[in-house]
Amino acid sequence: MRVTQFNHPRMAQAFVDYMATRGVTLRIERESHYVIVLDDETQLSMVENELAQFVRDPNHPRYQAASWQTGNTQTGLRYARTPLWQNIRERAGPLTMTVMFACIAVFILMQIVGDETVLMWLGWPADASQYFQVWRWFSHALLHFSLLHILFNLMWWWYLGGAVEKRLGSGKLFVIMLISALLSGWMQAKFSGVLFGGLSGVVYALMGYCWLRGERDPESGIYLERGLIGFAIVWLIIGWYGAFGLSIANAAHVTGMLVGLAMAFVDTRGRVRR
Repeated sequence: MRVTQFNHPRMAQAFVDYMATRGVTLRIERESHYVIVLDDETQLSMVENELAQFVRDPNHPRYQAASWQTGNTQTGLRYARTPLWQNIRERAGPLTMTVMFACIAVFILMQIVGDETVLMWLGWPADASQYFQVWRWFSHALLHFSLLHILFNLMWWWYLGGAVEKRLGSGKLFVIMLISALLSGWMQAKFSGVLFGGLSGVVYALMGYCWLRGERDPESGIYLERGLIGFAIVWLIIGWYGAFGLSIANAAHVTGMLVGLAMAFVDTRGRVRR
């Protein structure tokens, strides 16, 4: 028998869960509204009494706690599942996706022809004869030398770069990417030579940019939790001390972080004054 109906699915679920703690089984049927159905009519009087109290105060803690206590989702209410690819696309703009695909394509190419060959094509300029091959000043960011390396960088690129592109536009993300790739690559070449690659200099620039932009301009919607920026700094320290035996582009990371902080500072000067 139909007992009542709700416009909001969470209210329907809360009432069903609460009645389950009272030993009454209800179901939710989705029509134009969320209809509460009772199978055992002998319990109708009890359900109606509880319903009257629920309607007077649906936000009472006892109803919220009931959903935790029952742990049951078999009430007839179904939440839509969003495909993984759609979730990725919702956060990432065209530039974010283009760079991700480019990194993946280059990584596959490196597995086919070898790291050294691709470094010869896309690596940082090795001498003056390559200075006018302009792409080299930036294409080193597309090179990754292990599966862990590319997964780590692309995860952060999608998470932070996607947010920047969605909120501030592709142009802003493009500028951050070019400047940080150029300066972090230049510093890493001075520090360790030209045999390096990866998007991590850009990623660290995005970390610094998003954190400081969020601190100084919260209304922008760009931010990075303080715990995550703390993680980034700890990872920088680990890299400098060579822990875990990893080969880490420390100079690129530090330079990228400083570039991101500087760009966020410049972008938020007027907003902070206002």
